[in-house]
Amino acid sequence: MESTSNPAGPTMSLPASPDSLVAAFAQVPDPRRKASVTYPLAAILAMAVVAILANHTSVLAIAEWGARQPADLLGRLGFRTGRTPCQSTLQRLFAKLDGHALASVLRAHFAATTPPAATLEGVAIDGKAFRGQLQYAEGGCPVHALTAFCHDHGVVLAHEPIEHGADKSEAELTVAPALIEQVAWRNRVLTGDALFCQRHLCQQVLDAGGDYLLLVKENQPTLYAAIALLFDPPPADALPLVDRREVRTVERGHGRRDDTRRLVASTDLTGYLDWPGLGQVFRLEHSWRERGRRKCQLHYGITSLGPERGTPAQLLTLKRGHWVIENRLHRGKDVTFGEDASLIHVGQGPTVMAIVREAAISLLYRAGSRRLRARLREYGQRPELAVALVIGSPPTRA
Repeated sequence: MESTSNPAGPTMSLPASPDSLVAAFAQVPDPRRKASVTYPLAAILAMAVVAILANHTSVLAIAEWGARQPADLLGRLGFRTGRTPCQSTLQRLFAKLDGHALASVLRAHFAATTPPAATLEGVAIDGKAFRGQLQYAEGGCPVHALTAFCHDHGVVLAHEPIEHGADKSEAELTVAPALIEQVAWRNRVLTGDALFCQRHLCQQVLDAGGDYLLLVKENQPTLYAAIALLFDPPPADALPLVDRREVRTVERGHGRRDDTRRLVASTDLTGYLDWPGLGQVFRLEHSWRERGRRKCQLHYGITSLGPERGTPAQLLTLKRGHWVIENRLHRGKDVTFGEDASLIHVGQGPTVMAIVREAAISLLYRAGSRRLRARLREYGQRPELAVALVIGSPPTRA
């Protein structure tokens, strides 16, 4: 299939801001032959995002939503004739679209300005499977994308599709360097689980001007043993820490009582451990009472942040902030936008739909929304608000 020389397809005159999402979509290469292009690619992608924001989350629902909209609303998205593509047209196009190119365009669009030097902005990385696609895989990879998600602003900073690899951990680590390379790391801190506690990844973040905060488990046996011995030595060998700084929080909610987190940080191993840019090690104990039973979790971790920037309170905030990628992104895609139920599995279709869902979530969080379901119900009744979000300028942060 030949590609058109004009990335956006037909010449379009969009009533949109030049820094809007629909204008960004105009930079995505169009895989269709020029002679066969009826609908502008940017308009199709914009329609998909708006339909998802209006709570129409499947390809069929997106096509049906577009067919029911008035011509003036469709015209604002770039459909000059008031007609929109059907389901089969969308499926064929999404299967051929370049997922990497689409992710790159959205990365540039949602990339926030460099955080101020006085702040530390957490960036969580984690992998995710498209569960509806697993039944069609024959020994394929159990995870399909690795994503970088901003703790504070709730936007996807980078998305790297995973196309090969039978082992989940191996697959994620294979694409992690490419994902990290796409993020501007100055005044940002990489957060991740123990899988990403790897020398080369930590060094890559440091070389890019960033920092890291990672859990340590038995996949790094020497590092894990040294930290465990420092904080939890045998009673006969117990000695007070030379540097010991601590923070403790107590909360209540979500069916839990006396939800306590206690983080102890120390620089005692900084000169002993051979690890890139190591600034501190920490011990995090999390205990709570649930249904009358006491439960407890214990974690060890490392960070490149020194005591002056990484206070115990700051480390705890970053550690807890990591889970926004699960609570706000992955759960939003699965529960609110129905990604787990999606059966799309041909070509680039799953990747394209996943990236479009991420664009919708990033738009909502960037606009200050927190209750996604309520906002989707509102946009379902007033789709012109969702259109304005897609064709308007990004909000200015205070």
